[in-house]
Amino acid sequence: MTEDRSRRDASSTSHPRPSRPFPRSDTGSSRSRSAGRAGGLGAAELRDLADRHGIAPRRSLGQHFLLDPNVARAIVRDAGIGPGDRVIEIGAGLGSLTLALDASGADVVAVELDPGLVSALADVLQEHPRVRVVRADAMRSDWDALLGSDDVPWILCANLPYNIATPLVLDVLARVPKVVRSVVMMQREVGERLAARPGDDAYGAVSVRVAYRALASTIRRVPPEVFWPRPKVESVVVRLDRLSAPPVDVDEDRLWRVVDGAFAQRRKTMRNALRRLGLEPAEADATLAASGVAASARPEELSLEDFARVASAMPA
Repeated sequence: MTEDRSRRDASSTSHPRPSRPFPRSDTGSSRSRSAGRAGGLGAAELRDLADRHGIAPRRSLGQHFLLDPNVARAIVRDAGIGPGDRVIEIGAGLGSLTLALDASGADVVAVELDPGLVSALADVLQEHPRVRVVRADAMRSDWDALLGSDDVPWILCANLPYNIATPLVLDVLARVPKVVRSVVMMQREVGERLAARPGDDAYGAVSVRVAYRALASTIRRVPPEVFWPRPKVESVVVRLDRLSAPPVDVDEDRLWRVVDGAFAQRRKTMRNALRRLGLEPAEADATLAASGVAASARPEELSLEDFARVASAMPA
């Protein structure tokens, strides 16, 4: 699943899909092969490209293609990408974001699983030698093979398919330290969960896992009408800047056991959460007292630091 091609990437996705491709554009194929390449692909070029390659978005891959090159350029600016940067894009799709990344002067590895889209990318990126297209499943990839074995930092910049956004971000944070910054577009609800703080409605176990490794923020909302197919929800762009080290000193396995156990029933108290983890009532009370956490506190009120103190105070 690692067919390498020297071409550039685009913006593939995030959302469900319609049952039909774009209606055929009246733009001739000769124009679509050359027009709009420097400034990005507009809707007319994308329609023609999809028609010529027989492409319709696939629900099973969570595909939603970005139509607006202005949004693509804005995401590249959000990511602070410039000449000489190394960028990996997951879900390159039809190449909208890829072209914007290339225009920044960065060296780009564009990963795409769908073989039809890989063919379309080869078409779009014929004259973009700084882009390397790799056909691969990002959730099963060898990251060293994709990024190389040196220590040069990378930036992940992508319009992520909705169905892999959370697991992919968590995997990159946990296993790919050379990716020092991620600027990714995804379904609004998912993005807000990644960047949530204690007390936010979206705050949960995923938020704590992100905070352990990165500073996260939502930096842009993106309306449904700039995608094909049009999703039923808004998207957001989330920026995650990797921390040089976790902000808490705690055994990781113990930490995630407490976090996951607590959020399994997020409306219950921490005393109840520790009881579910096997502590006797007196042990639960002593653990929370030693941690400075009220027995009546609920998981959505606790910070990463609070959870770390609870995990450290848990009996062995």
